[in-house]
Amino acid sequence: MKKLIAYYSRADENYFGGQRRYITEGNTEKAAKMLAELTGADLFQIEQKVPYAADYDTCIAQAKKDLQAGARPELVTLPDSLDEYDEIYLGYPNYWGTMPMAVYTFLEHFDFSGKTIHPFCTHEGSGLSGTEKDIQRAAKGALVARGLSIYGSSVDQAKLALEKWSRKD
Repeated sequence: MKKLIAYYSRADENYFGGQRRYITEGNTEKAAKMLAELTGADLFQIEQKVPYAADYDTCIAQAKKDLQAGARPELVTLPDSLDEYDEIYLGYPNYWGTMPMAVYTFLEHFDFSGKTIHPFCTHEGSGLSGTEKDIQRAAKGALVARGLSIYGSSVDQAKLALEKWSRKD
């Protein structure tokens, strides 16, 4: 069976250890691409039809509002099926102690029975928080493996950590 890396990532203005700067490729996307090189897995980007603002403060306000509302943003597209995959690497930034609401839209769309989800997140100090349990609740039937958290500001040096983690699961 094949492997899939489904990830949500955001470029534009991001937070890096106390500072903000604009980036053209999101941290989670960078990690997902490294992981694809290591595992040979297919890539799928989870994208909101209406993306959050480029400005960091506006983005986090929008993300918090969606979290509080339990929103499930509409996605640009979804895979027709996940039947050909038995392992799914799920990447996301840590937003307010959980995943972006668009990731819930993705997870709640499919039946994950018989599939293993390997979570990985980027953050600037929050780690995985409770996301492994959040995934277990949202992804019906999935076995959720031990996750990996990566500091977004250190993602360019994360290849070895990704390699070790992907070989253990």
